[in-house]
Amino acid sequence: MRWPAHHGTRAIVAAASSLAILAGCSAKASDEADQAPAVSVGATGAALPSAHVHGVGRDPGDGALLLATHEGLFRYGADGPTRVGPIVDLMGFTIVGPGHYFASGHPNMVRDLPQPMGLIESTDSGKTWTVLSRGGQSDFHTLTQAGDTLIAFDGQLRRTSDHRTWSTGTLTGEPRTLSSDPEGETVLATTERGLLRSNDRGATWAPIVGAPLLLQVAWGDARSVTGVTPDGAVAISQDGAQTWRMTGATVPPPQAMSASMTKSGFEILVVTENALLGSADGTRFAPVSR
Repeated sequence: MRWPAHHGTRAIVAAASSLAILAGCSAKASDEADQAPAVSVGATGAALPSAHVHGVGRDPGDGALLLATHEGLFRYGADGPTRVGPIVDLMGFTIVGPGHYFASGHPNMVRDLPQPMGLIESTDSGKTWTVLSRGGQSDFHTLTQAGDTLIAFDGQLRRTSDHRTWSTGTLTGEPRTLSSDPEGETVLATTERGLLRSNDRGATWAPIVGAPLLLQVAWGDARSVTGVTPDGAVAISQDGAQTWRMTGATVPPPQAMSASMTKSGFEILVVTENALLGSADGTRFAPVSR
């Protein structure tokens, strides 16, 4: 089974050399919601705002469906995607509370942000972002909040409890995704060598024997975990990732995924190259509009 490479970063409006780079900047990015880029519409009819989507999830406050992309953050509604906040390249993205998000990536044309952005935070649903740490140093492609510890990867596993000072950890492989259970005790990492588990918020890791090779993984609740293999096969665990079963469903190669409990029940979201798909149980997927 082939493990796909990460999407490379690309300049959206102009070459990176034209950016004014302010390493260590802590200023907020202003709202630069220019006209949205051309929308990609797949055969399923699901519209995406960008060729590359690196994060998907629902805000636990208002239930808004969010897509983190190379062209910024979008709220996804019945009328299609609407950009929220500045046009920044969000390579890593995680929702930690109502209107409260962490991310990382590149500033594109936002001149008062460092390149790369390091760890950035929004507490107003993505309208503005503040650089917390590692501005000009880290481009975190994946990150997750595990209790009071944020775990991220920028070529090396890093952990922080105050979002400003970091320690380094060890991991036997580069994680495509990091995902913490809702209680914040157990973290999963998808790597080329297999699925790894940490029971101490990323300090130590061990392989999960018998787990399928997963490209994406996401916790839905304290016991339910969903994963997708590099070739799109969907797997489910109901015992906290200890044992797995294949659901029989397949989706196109995933760019991002999430799982959560919503007002309507359990929901799995998968973003593919041309579609945003949803499922209540991992066996059947259909386009999602909002």
